[in-house]
Amino acid sequence: MFKVNRNYLKLPGSYLFSTIAKKVAAYKEMHPEKEIISLGIGDVTQPLAPAVIEALHSAVEEMSRAETFHGYAPDLGYEFLRKAIAENDYKERGVQIALDEIFVSDGAKSDSGNIVDIFSEDNIIAVTDPVYPVYVDSNAMSGKTGEYIQEKESWSKVIYMPCTEENRFVPEIPEETPDIIYICCPNNPTGTTLKKEELQRWVDYANEKRAVIIYDAAYEAYISEEDVPHSIYECEGAKTCAIEMRSFSKNAGFTGTRLGFTVVPKELKAADGTMLNSLWARRHGTKFNGAPYIIQKAGEAVYSDAGKAQTKEQIAYYMNNAGQIRKELSAMGYTVFGGVNAPYIWLQTPEGMKSWEFFDLLLEEANVVGTPGSGFGPSGEGYFRLTAFGSAENTTKALERIRAL
Repeated sequence: MFKVNRNYLKLPGSYLFSTIAKKVAAYKEMHPEKEIISLGIGDVTQPLAPAVIEALHSAVEEMSRAETFHGYAPDLGYEFLRKAIAENDYKERGVQIALDEIFVSDGAKSDSGNIVDIFSEDNIIAVTDPVYPVYVDSNAMSGKTGEYIQEKESWSKVIYMPCTEENRFVPEIPEETPDIIYICCPNNPTGTTLKKEELQRWVDYANEKRAVIIYDAAYEAYISEEDVPHSIYECEGAKTCAIEMRSFSKNAGFTGTRLGFTVVPKELKAADGTMLNSLWARRHGTKFNGAPYIIQKAGEAVYSDAGKAQTKEQIAYYMNNAGQIRKELSAMGYTVFGGVNAPYIWLQTPEGMKSWEFFDLLLEEANVVGTPGSGFGPSGEGYFRLTAFGSAENTTKALERIRAL
């Protein structure tokens, strides 16, 4: 008789955003007359940029003709897109990335979950706390996290690096040495960042300890401060210790079309000399059939002059929302972080409320949905995340409701 992967049975409760969706659905069923405003999930609301739409239409036309039809995409992604990525995301910032170090995918979330395939079960992982749940859950599913300790709300083999107001939400070097270090910058959920000297310290540490950094740069397009790097490869020595993931979902609104990429430098090698680039190439080619041609052409359009200008306007739209949320919540007396280099606002819950208690208060009294901080890890308790991805009108309306509490 077949057996299941029992690591899945160790996962506590349900996935954070599934729990939120169920709670909201139950409330709507009981109160169908209520208008719910969601500032919870990090999904964009603005339509795709005109340059992207034009590229999609053009690519669809190509697919309608036998002479220009495209089937399976190349394993690494079409060269036209990888060239655009190498030129615009890296060369313009003084970083040289080879085309065969870029792996096009259907999004950073998938790559974050799949990258664990190339690492053995006996690796110790370190995560910032609070943390994007996919990092920990995907490792738990593959048996790398040990046992879940309910009273501590943490895994026995995971090194949690607390990021709190006391350390400005910047992770500190842990006492125990990890093998794999997850860093998301700008951070989800706190919206905070690492300055270049702070990130360089992590690169130096990883090289010294022969550890690898999984660097999630999904929100780099929202960085506004000059001393915050857009890529970990802006740091000296990063190619020998870091894998970087990027997403088109947040920088260009591809949440409904799905596109991302991961960079695995050929200089990055295990202790026995094995190139991680080769391992990821084998995994990528075996388990992934490539992002669709029309989506990759849309991705290429993001790097056109028109695409850059139009997506920049979209980012400014969301960051204007972020600034408004940050400013008005602060005026209401909330302690607020983030919202400067990222579209996330991280606030302390009022009067010592638990984060799920604050979730229920907002949902039931203001009909506004956010994300409880405890869902992001032990250090997230007492905090709450709001996103700036809503419409300007709904953002204003949600703030008015919160003010009336």
